[in-house]
Amino acid sequence: MFRSGKARIAILTATLAGALTLAGTTAPAQASPQTGAATVKAGSHGGMSPNNSPIAPSVITQNEQAAFNYFVAKGLTAQQSAGIIGNLDQESGMDPTIWEYGGGPGRGIAQWSAGGRWDTDPGDNVAEFAAGGNVYDLTLQLNFIWFELTSFPGYGLGDLQAAGTIDDAVLAFQNKYEICGACNSTNRINFAYAAYNAYAG
Repeated sequence: MFRSGKARIAILTATLAGALTLAGTTAPAQASPQTGAATVKAGSHGGMSPNNSPIAPSVITQNEQAAFNYFVAKGLTAQQSAGIIGNLDQESGMDPTIWEYGGGPGRGIAQWSAGGRWDTDPGDNVAEFAAGGNVYDLTLQLNFIWFELTSFPGYGLGDLQAAGTIDDAVLAFQNKYEICGACNSTNRINFAYAAYNAYAG
C-alpha cells in the first residue's frame, strides 16, 4: 500500500545518511560505558551504532524480517506484527546496538530508557532480563519485548491483539508500549505497510 521493500530500504538508507550529514564529522559523540565506542543519532530515527558506523541496508532487512517472523510465530497476525515493525523502524532503524543522539537515554530497537526500562526498573529492564547476556543482541531484545507485552498488561498486548488493521496495530504499540513524545505516527504507519508488503508473503 505504501512502498515496496526496496523503496523501504532506500528510505531508511537515506534517513541514516541524513543523520550522518546532520551530525557532521565534528558532532559530539556519546561514549558507551560498555564498549567505549562513540554513538551518534540525529532526529527520531536512524543514527549511528556503538561501532560508529551506520547499519547496512542488508542488516535492516534481515533484522526486520527476523522481527516480523518472530511476532507472527508468537501468534500475532501479519498486520499486528507489521505494526510493531513500523514502530521499531521509527525508533531505531532496527539496530539493536543504537544509542540515542546527544546523550539521551534511548537504547536498542525500542529505545528503552537508560535509568529505566533499559537497566534499572525493578523486574522490568533489559539488563536484568539478559542475566549477563548480550543486551545488544537482536533476539534478546525481541524476547524482552514479548516478555514485557505478556507480563505487564499496561503495555497493550490486549489492544495490539484486538487490532484488525495495520494502522490500529501501529497506534496500539505506539501508545501503550513505546509511549513516545513526538511519535510521528505517519512514519510508523508507512514503515509498517512497507514491512507488511515485504514480509507478509
